[in-house]
Amino acid sequence: MGYKETLLNGIRIGGRECPNRFFMQAMECNDEDESGNPSETTARRYEELFRGEAGLISLEAISITRESRSRDNQLTIMGSNKEPLKQFVSRVKAANPKSLFIFQLTHSGELSNPAFSRRVTVKPLFGYGGELLSEAEVDGIIDGFVLAAQIAHDAGADGIDMKLCHGYLGSQILRPYNDRKWKYGGPWENRSRFAFELYERIAKAVNDKDFLIGSKVSAWEGFPGGFGTAGVRSPVIDLKEPIALLKGLEERGAQFFIQSAGSPSITISLTQVDRNVPYFAYLHQTFAKAFKDNLKPETVVIGSNFSVFRNGKNKLCAVSPEESSLLQFGAACIEDGVTDMIGLGRQSFADPQLPRKLREGRESEIKYCTVCDNCLELLIQQSKVGCCTYDRRYTDILVQTRKEKGALKVAHT
Repeated sequence: MGYKETLLNGIRIGGRECPNRFFMQAMECNDEDESGNPSETTARRYEELFRGEAGLISLEAISITRESRSRDNQLTIMGSNKEPLKQFVSRVKAANPKSLFIFQLTHSGELSNPAFSRRVTVKPLFGYGGELLSEAEVDGIIDGFVLAAQIAHDAGADGIDMKLCHGYLGSQILRPYNDRKWKYGGPWENRSRFAFELYERIAKAVNDKDFLIGSKVSAWEGFPGGFGTAGVRSPVIDLKEPIALLKGLEERGAQFFIQSAGSPSITISLTQVDRNVPYFAYLHQTFAKAFKDNLKPETVVIGSNFSVFRNGKNKLCAVSPEESSLLQFGAACIEDGVTDMIGLGRQSFADPQLPRKLREGRESEIKYCTVCDNCLELLIQQSKVGCCTYDRRYTDILVQTRKEKGALKVAHT
């Protein structure tokens, strides 16, 4: 089977049929309105993704609260957002009803921006800190996630990604560093309670076997005491707890997992591989294979960090450009049982039409991400986010942002 056939072959996720193996990652863009609802810019952006025909599309991180959030103009999912979200889902699905749509639900915890929200923590981490969360407050946060899942279902989403990655609250609770003596800390049984109880409560509250639930999981956060390490002070990779998490969530109804690694605020080149160290991407395939090897065959594993492979012009050594191109390497990962689908993040900014162009035989027209990470700079600076290489609107926003806030170095050189 050629790479085109592999990538365009459908796959079943839970009770849903996904038309191909492309997944558009949750990419925040800071372009929502003052109430946390999708703006016209947001709607047009997702319409373009749906017209691009990716099999599965994720809504960017949508916060269950406005009290603690990382972005000023961030999507929120509370009672007041229900009707706008319903209209939004109806509109973008009209552009292509075959693509599946999930919402990534989040709470920022210690990554909440104190400039406009309340920074909270499960245990103060050097450089972050925040107000210490009580058990009652975490119980209330769980209530917020359950409500958000119900709203996502009622708004017409096909499922949710219960975010357990990238240093946000879900991963803060899970990591060994959280050795605080409380209901949600210390031994694994306590640290896993938040995720496991959430899944159980969401299943009861939504009560729809066709509504997808899964999680994006950082297999290894890459710093001492982070998730996927051997202990409170250790940076050593130990996947025992990540695998226990996956199996426990699978037992509680998870139909898919999005593999990731790192915590962008701490280990950014691990999460979002830098173009000058592209071989870090191979770690992601290693983690994805570990996921696959420990889950049921029907549980879908989605791999990450394929954008850096580009069209083979990627600085990878000891492999031909053809073999290391995004399309050929991604297909090989599927054929070799490493992943079931490939996730595109920065590449989704560069060319949201990639899956459609591949289907229509227009590969020569694909715009490949240059991995310049200017989009990341815009995100960190709280500006509106898009591709600064191929969309002049965002080039202009980047220039203006640097004039107002100064240039921000976000990648290794």
